[in-house]
Amino acid sequence: MHEPAGARPRARSPFAAAFLSLIFPGLGQLYAGAPSRALAFAAVPILFIALVAGVALRLDRVELFGLVLNPFVLSSAFVLNLVILVYRLVAIIDAYRVAEFMNASVASGDGRAGRVRTRHSALSVAGLLAVVLVMTGSHVVVARYDMLALDVLDSDCIFIGDDSSDCELDATPAPGATAAPSGGASSAPTDSPEPEATPIGSALPDVTIPPWDGKERLNILLIGSDQRPGEGTYNTDTLIVVSIDPITKQVALFSLPRDTVDVPTPPGPARKAFGPVYTRKINAWFTQVRGRADLFPGTKTTRGYNGLKAIIGNLYGIDVKYFVEVNFDGFKAVVDAMGGVTINVQVPVSDDRFPSVNGSLRRVYIPSGIQHMNGVEALRYARSRYGSNDFDRGVRQQRVLLSLREQADPQDLIPRLPSLVTALKKTVKTDIPVDQLAPLLGLASEVDTKNIRSYVFTPPFYQKEHLSSPRGYIIVPYVSKIRAAVKAAFSADPADEVERQKLAQEGAVVWVLNGTSDAGRGTAIAGYLDYHGLAASAPRQKPSGAVPADTTIVIYNGAGPNLPGTIAYLEKTFGVKATEKTDPAIRTDIVITVGRKTPGLEAPLAP
Repeated sequence: MHEPAGARPRARSPFAAAFLSLIFPGLGQLYAGAPSRALAFAAVPILFIALVAGVALRLDRVELFGLVLNPFVLSSAFVLNLVILVYRLVAIIDAYRVAEFMNASVASGDGRAGRVRTRHSALSVAGLLAVVLVMTGSHVVVARYDMLALDVLDSDCIFIGDDSSDCELDATPAPGATAAPSGGASSAPTDSPEPEATPIGSALPDVTIPPWDGKERLNILLIGSDQRPGEGTYNTDTLIVVSIDPITKQVALFSLPRDTVDVPTPPGPARKAFGPVYTRKINAWFTQVRGRADLFPGTKTTRGYNGLKAIIGNLYGIDVKYFVEVNFDGFKAVVDAMGGVTINVQVPVSDDRFPSVNGSLRRVYIPSGIQHMNGVEALRYARSRYGSNDFDRGVRQQRVLLSLREQADPQDLIPRLPSLVTALKKTVKTDIPVDQLAPLLGLASEVDTKNIRSYVFTPPFYQKEHLSSPRGYIIVPYVSKIRAAVKAAFSADPADEVERQKLAQEGAVVWVLNGTSDAGRGTAIAGYLDYHGLAASAPRQKPSGAVPADTTIVIYNGAGPNLPGTIAYLEKTFGVKATEKTDPAIRTDIVITVGRKTPGLEAPLAP
């Protein structure tokens, strides 16, 4: 229905004008009937948005990360946020007043009676205040998160620098305490020679870690530490190296059990002090070297980590560039701050000897299937070690990390940022420089976390287990096998590693007897089988009888039911069916006789 000619224009709502300027500066003025004023208010934000969009489109992902994570940019953003707040306040209030002015002008007619004074509606004023509060609140939230980001990036408790001792958990020994590993088997005595607690040589100068060049293989050591204030313990019970190929974007995880001993010491002062190998358990290395300024460069805050990166890198034959440490108590807080973690528990966890906070033992049972865990439950799942083995424990720890990475949804984390930042400041330490965060996050965003190559260096394939020794329970590494696995991690088939671990866990003992005239053939095949996880050897004895045409596989003395994977693998590899025999004189599980048609098999050359 059209208004009749000469009718007064309908009054504009000042509240509506203010609300429209909340949506975008200038819209309220346009609604109120002041297009020139609307254009003036809209021009500045339009130009600013165009500038930001232009910069964003020209930058790649890494450069954008660098811009966002730059402390100077964040500080500037805080000031800019305040400027934008003031500008929008002015636009909102101006739109409200323009609408009132235009309404008064319309009410005054031709103006001969003077401009009519309009009465402020209490409802309209309340609406204006609500709009101002909503807009101010949004900017306060932005400022809050901006300050949280600055708090994290400027935190010496997370990004450790020259001296972050104020953030250290007290790990000094209590009166009469020793710095020996704690907890279960790890506290066993050792005959290891221990260097003096104080430096006996000149202190090494601090060094600056060369920045990652973006091209070489990137290796970061993840440390899970058991820190107990006043007990003199600081045990690095979880040691996982994340190795990333920046070209192919492939990722491999290497886990070393805490009970590993005889790890080769890195060349230099440490080797002179400890000898060719560190005979204590690897989880005690950090405490052993952190107070020795003559062994590794760094400050009292960084020296232990530098030593840990050096010995792990020397074992694996790689350069470990950075570390990230999480203490176990803080890990629980981080998981809780993220709202928990959902994990696919593939094997039930049953542990009747899980240590509680007060030192007593309690029973832990986690059923198989999809489980949503809080921080306490996730830590129990990752740390439980009785009722399973170190291989299973290492796999569980890797699964927790990957689950956290995959479920870190920014939209869900934003409301939790305050508690998450608090937890991170009390939990995480790293020597990754702040200016390296951008390229590292850019690389992390490109990797496929669903295609992770997982290695857990446990017995019997990668280490030899000693259940009872003068040093207690220990495992001794096969260094050449570990280095070969690390070197070939991105060229080998991940399925081979899974099969290798399964075959090794069955523990079959295999003899390869050479029935041919080729003297080295049996040894080569035994080496091939050993490389694929079987405990295979080639005795010098010859098989009885004539040289067989095909390979023969004989399972002795009822060992078959315990070796289903091994038997299936051998039958597939040699293309023959295994048979069973009983002979008490045979002291092995499986005997393979090499025939004329046996395929030539050799293990890859060691690195």
